[in-house]
Amino acid sequence: MRICILGDNLSATVLAKALINQKLYVDILTKKKQNIINQSRTIGISKSNVDFFNNNIININKFLWHLKKIEIFTDNLKNEKILNFQNDKKQIFSIIKNKELYEFLEKNLLKNKFFKKKLYKKKDLSFLEKYDLIINCDFSHELTNKYFSKKISKKYNSFAYTTIIEHKKIENNIATQFFTKNGPLAFLPIASNKTSIVYSVNSSKVKKDENIKKLIELYGFKYKIIKINKIEIFELQSLNLRKYYHKNILAFGDMLHKIHPLAGQGFNMTLRDIEILLNIIKSRLDLGLQIDNSINEDFEKKLKYKNLIFSSGVDFIHEFFNLEGKVTNKFLSKSIQFLGKNPSMNRIFIKIADKGILS
Repeated sequence: MRICILGDNLSATVLAKALINQKLYVDILTKKKQNIINQSRTIGISKSNVDFFNNNIININKFLWHLKKIEIFTDNLKNEKILNFQNDKKQIFSIIKNKELYEFLEKNLLKNKFFKKKLYKKKDLSFLEKYDLIINCDFSHELTNKYFSKKISKKYNSFAYTTIIEHKKIENNIATQFFTKNGPLAFLPIASNKTSIVYSVNSSKVKKDENIKKLIELYGFKYKIIKINKIEIFELQSLNLRKYYHKNILAFGDMLHKIHPLAGQGFNMTLRDIEILLNIIKSRLDLGLQIDNSINEDFEKKLKYKNLIFSSGVDFIHEFFNLEGKVTNKFLSKSIQFLGKNPSMNRIFIKIADKGILS
């Protein structure tokens, strides 16, 4: 049984490693000789997804920086925490650099006899008949426009500015997010002396690098900043694919869903997708069945509406805090602060962030 993954990105490499662990032959087909991963991008991984990754894909503990607490502030309440998530017994979330994870996985994959990375020519679709299952993680591929163009999408008219700040050593195990008047600004620790920054700004208020740096220094007052590295930028949008598959071709990763980065849940959704896909494939193999189109049908049935509901929830959070930032009255801020102080509600928030919904 042979599986082909289109696209050479982080989601593709993680999925490839998960599949070859099941002793399935996997080829990654890419148009480029080398994929360039953004230097300043980081991803947050929930506790349950870290466990899944370590047990079913590959152990990544040496690359992770664990967080014990997440604190959320808003300009309306100044220095008062609006929400506070923590777990005294274990980490609540972990941060890892995209580039480090990608390079670690690629190095491991290239040593494995079940894996090959191949270049293909544009518009060459001769490979379609060679594989039992084709998984498309490539927005630019011809198959995307042909079979996966129908989607529910929303442009936020916003851009995310990302960088890594270097500062004097501190304990640095608390992530902080400020809902500013111009958009959410997150400080995500990745080492005792380094912190990743993600600042989402409305495009009508796009700032110059110097202004972004001043805001980082203003809100990052607890850090004794030594250096602010190169600032990189990407456009933000929400996306949910209407149809997950066409015959034996399955869309995957960001092709299926994109969400606002404010909750740090985009990659976690993909990891949950990988877990479901693995379980479906394992059940087929255990019964001695072939990998066929029914895998894609089951995958869509199990995940499509869960992913849509979860994406809508993240969008609601974005819109709520967008409204909260425009209203001078503190009622909205105090209401969410009141809910966050309720232990039962706090546990629900943490569980959803950790395991998704309807799990």
